[in-house]
Parts: sequence; structure tokens; C-alpha cells
Amino acid sequence: MTAQPRGRRRGNPDTRAAILAAARERFAASGFGGTTIRSIAGAAGVDPALVHHYFGSKDDLFVAALELPVDPRAVMAQQVVGPLEGAGERLLRALLGVWDDPQVQPALLAMVRRLVEPGGDALFREGFLPVVLLPLGQALGVERPERRMPLVASQVIGVILLRYVVRAAPLADWDADLVVATYAPVLDGFLAGPLP
Repeated sequence: MTAQPRGRRRGNPDTRAAILAAARERFAASGFGGTTIRSIAGAAGVDPALVHHYFGSKDDLFVAALELPVDPRAVMAQQVVGPLEGAGERLLRALLGVWDDPQVQPALLAMVRRLVEPGGDALFREGFLPVVLLPLGQALGVERPERRMPLVASQVIGVILLRYVVRAAPLADWDADLVVATYAPVLDGFLAGPLP
């Protein structure tokens, strides 16, 4: 008889993929708030410690489950966080810079299409808003970010859908500077202007 190896089961790409698949399923079914690392681990057939080993926090696992080619939190931290003045322009320039990259755009389009599938609304509402957008609002010093950041999201999602998914003219044909000049004042109003 040979001795059984001790310690944690060795990770492999199949285990990581199983955790991601379970995370997508759980986040879609229960939303971000209703999903635990333990429930994801159980669905994947692994120990919760292994989920933490591969992905760190629940926020990190959520972002990984979106299968984005870039971490939106890193993009926002590097390019958008700063003074509240001008934040609308910085946010749009960061988003357009990522979306206009032909290497990244196909994966972003796939993510947007997943949002309209069953459970996609919960992923956005209970995941993307609290994990990415609300922390951005807090980092910018936005007053009442829980109210303002969904307004910002509504405008940004509209631009993304019309420019990149539907490809509606004239928005799809404008250069980035014209998009920024048109929409940055609207975003600045949502971020810092008076709310009704």
C-alpha cells in the first residue's frame, strides 16, 4: 500500500474551469449578494479554500466569472479615479479606449450579450454595480453613489449598446472625441449635479 498524499488537492485547469462554471451558475441564479464562496465550492465539488486559492475574494471571483479580457476595477483605478471634476470625460475615455480595442471588443460583446440572457440582470444589478461601479463612485467622492452610479451606468450602457452592439448611426460613426464631448457633460451631471 502506498500512503495517500497529504494536504490540499492539487489544482489543475479543470478544477479552475469547474469553479468558474459553478460561479457563473450560482451568480446567475442567486445574484451576487445571495451567492457564497461555500455554495460555489459545493457546486464545483471542491473545498472553499481552493476557491480562495484560485480567485482570492468573492469580488475577484465575480469579475473572473464575467470572463472579461480586462479587469474593469483596474481600468477604473488607473484611468478614472481622481478629482470629481472631469470624471465623466475620464470614464468615457477609459471605456472607449477598451471598447475600441479590436483584440478586446469580441469578449466585451459576448459579455453584453450575456447580460440579456436569463440571470444576466442579476449579475449586473447585484454584481457589477456593487463590485465595480459603487466602489468607483466612492473612490471619486461622489455624494450618494448608490443613487448616482446606476444613473451613470444607464447612460454608459446606452452608449455601448448603440455604438458597439446595434451599431446605430451616427453614434457608431463618431470618433471618440465627439462621443466624449457629447456625453461627458451628461455623466458629470449624474456624478455631481443636483438630483431631483
